[in-house]
Amino acid sequence: MINDFGQIALVSILSHLVFIAISWWALQAINLEKMLRPNRIFQARLLYILLAIFIGSSVSNFFLDYLQWSRQLPLILQ
Repeated sequence: MINDFGQIALVSILSHLVFIAISWWALQAINLEKMLRPNRIFQARLLYILLAIFIGSSVSNFFLDYLQWSRQLPLILQ
């Protein structure tokens, strides 16, 4: 049981990091510089980071919930 918690924690951490990286990569396709004020480079980078974390965490939570529900599905038949 405790080993299972460790595995779930590891999968959760890796999932969040992977989906945040994918979100960061996907956000690079959007040209937000046109909507931002000039000479606000630090704020623009921070906005990209926060958006990547928000989107990546949301997608990762969906993935992890789906994974958990899939593992619990066989319990219906017991």
